[in-house]
Amino acid sequence: DILFRGDGHNLPGFMIGRQLCVVSCFFIIARVTSLHVEPGFGNNIFGVSDSAQTFFNTGLLGTIVTTILGSITWQLVASAFPLAFLSNPLVYFFLRICLFLEATGVASGAWVLAAIHKHVAGFQRDEVYIGTADEQEADDSEDHEEEELWLVVE
Repeated sequence: DILFRGDGHNLPGFMIGRQLCVVSCFFIIARVTSLHVEPGFGNNIFGVSDSAQTFFNTGLLGTIVTTILGSITWQLVASAFPLAFLSNPLVYFFLRICLFLEATGVASGAWVLAAIHKHVAGFQRDEVYIGTADEQEADDSEDHEEEELWLVVE
C-alpha cells in the first residue's frame, strides 16, 4: 500500500532507493572482502594458486557472493512467494529505508536523466501501449469467448 501513495511516485522512488542500497552494499562488501596478499610468496589464503589469489585480491569474489545471496536469491523468493515476502516486517523496514534514501535527494539526478530519456525516446505511459485495466479485462473476456467457440466447433 505504501508503494502506491504519493501520486504514484513511491514505486519509482523505491526502485531508485533500492538501487542505492544495492550499490552501497556492493561497494562496502567489495571493500571488506578485498585482500592484499602478495601472490607468489606461498602465503596464499586457503593455499590456492597464485591466479586464484590475484582474483581474491580484486574484491570481485565478495561482489559475486553479494549478487547471488543478497540480490538474486531475494528476487527469486519475492517472485515465487510475493504475498509472504511483502507481508514480512523486515521487507517493510527495508522499503522504508529505500524510500528514505530517495527522499534525501541523493538520487535526484536520476529523475532528470529519466525525464530526458523519456523525451528523447518518446516514451508514454503504460496505458498507451497496453491499455487500461478495464480494456485489458475486456480483451481477456473476448479471448475466452473465442476459445469457447473453438471448443464448440471442434
